[in-house]
Amino acid sequence: MPTYEYECGACGHSFEKFQSITARPLRKCPECGKSKLQRLIGSGAGIIFRGSGFYETDYRSAEYKKAAKAEKESSSGTDSKKSEGGKSEKKTETKKQASKDDKAVA
Repeated sequence: MPTYEYECGACGHSFEKFQSITARPLRKCPECGKSKLQRLIGSGAGIIFRGSGFYETDYRSAEYKKAAKAEKESSSGTDSKKSEGGKSEKKTETKKQASKDDKAVA
């Protein structure tokens, strides 16, 4: 529930009131009793976050999470095969080049 700011047009009294969003604005001033009270446009209140953290991904739908997980699994499976092949080729190339360097030094 937000806190609203009020000011009386007759006496100038200003105050804050904690009200529901659906509640009607106050009309009668608590100081002078006249019906000249107006709700002011306030800057609002600060938001307090409690807990370990809030991220946009915390509130994703279950369907989105399933699709993201399936996409991640399918892409990581093909990437790992490519990288394994690339690693073995690099190892053999390195061994060949090392043996050529040894022969050139001797």
